[in-house]
Amino acid sequence: MAIYYVNKNAQSNGDHEVHKESCTRLPETHNRINLGDFGSCGPAVQQAKKHYSQVNGCYYCSPNCHTQ
Repeated sequence: MAIYYVNKNAQSNGDHEVHKESCTRLPETHNRINLGDFGSCGPAVQQAKKHYSQVNGCYYCSPNCHTQ
């Protein structure tokens, strides 16, 4: 299990990235929303879609949920 966050700031392509708490690219506290504790990135991405329509997993910490 890991705590996941979604970045409030979109990437240049419009994606709001989902990160694990341990990610080296985790956004600053004021730029992220706590999604909760999940066993994998899939449910975290689904939770993030309740906040933003365009969501993607972080390439570095959630590669299974990252799409090009």
